[in-house]
Amino acid sequence: MKKTASAKKAAAAKKAAAGKKAAAGKKAAAGKKAAAGKKAASAKTAAAGKKAASAKTAAAGKKAAPAKTAASAKTAAAAKTAAAGKKAASAKTAAAGKKAAPAKKAPAAKKVTVAPKKATARVKGAAPARAVVHPPSGESPTALVRRARRINRELAEVYPYAHPELDFANPFQLVVATVLSAQTTDLRVNQTTPALFAQYPTPEDLAAANPEEVEEILRPCGFFRAKTKSVIGLSKALVEDFGGEVPGRLEDLVKLPGVGRKTAFVVLGNAFGRPGITVDTHFQRLVRRWQWTAETDPDKIEAAVGALFPKSDWTDLSHHVIWHGRRICHARKPACGACPIAPLCPAYGEGETDPEKAKKLLKYEKGGFPGQRLNPPQAYLDAGGKPAPPLGAG
Repeated sequence: MKKTASAKKAAAAKKAAAGKKAAAGKKAAAGKKAAAGKKAASAKTAAAGKKAASAKTAAAGKKAAPAKTAASAKTAAAAKTAAAGKKAASAKTAAAGKKAAPAKKAPAAKKVTVAPKKATARVKGAAPARAVVHPPSGESPTALVRRARRINRELAEVYPYAHPELDFANPFQLVVATVLSAQTTDLRVNQTTPALFAQYPTPEDLAAANPEEVEEILRPCGFFRAKTKSVIGLSKALVEDFGGEVPGRLEDLVKLPGVGRKTAFVVLGNAFGRPGITVDTHFQRLVRRWQWTAETDPDKIEAAVGALFPKSDWTDLSHHVIWHGRRICHARKPACGACPIAPLCPAYGEGETDPEKAKKLLKYEKGGFPGQRLNPPQAYLDAGGKPAPPLGAG
């Protein structure tokens, strides 16, 4: 019995000891678990701290970068400014050196004088202008057209009665007279043709003429042998190809012996009323002097000037320019002081600018002299023009 009781007591003690051991094991496991949790928490906290610190550092770096860029830009700008300053300083120094150096003296600039508004009236007590002025450099095409047309309007007021200055009664007489006018004056032709047309009034008559007899009549015109050949040849062509009639087309006229574009346009404009530009020596000289064109070839001059005006103006324009070239704007000594278009002329001053002296240079009716036609139109006579004297008249 006692043995059983002690065995029970020993078993109870063993059980109590095992319980205590189990409790201690559980407590130790719980401690280990808590320690591990704390360690993990501290690791997380540290990682978060490191991440935040690196983020802050990166942000600070980014913020600092533009500041550095701005600083570098300022530095570059300062460098550019300094370079520009050095360049300007060196340029000034070079300029000063050039100025100081005993360089060749530049030729003195010509005194530029503006053409008077009205060159025909002398201002009392004022010295006349005597310098070449105002080439319209850089003149636009529109400005050129306006200036050219204004010149034509001014000349139309000065020469309202302008007309062809060859005497003629029909297209045949006009084409012959125009061929004869080459390298001589219209006056000399007008003094010669009355005898020619009295003896050979039609193309048929002149085509059958004795060349020696025609040469004798045409001798005063100069180059009489070549001109005799031309007028007899064109008369034969009119008879054989056009039934004795002068054709009214440019392409037909230029086929006639001695007839070029200039002669053809004289005939078309004045015998048939068809517009054309007559580019003779006066016309060529004046349109270049007025800087309407720089061309020298007659065909190119015709095209360039024709583009500045409506076609309906071409024939009268030719008369206005030719008349002005014969009366005022002469080749060697233009009468600039008596010119009605002086304010529009880029060549003003090439001739005499004193109005009184210029007036003495005027020719034909402007200077009180007879015109070139023996039988001028009535409008010309009404305006005070005088007919030319016949050949041989004193």
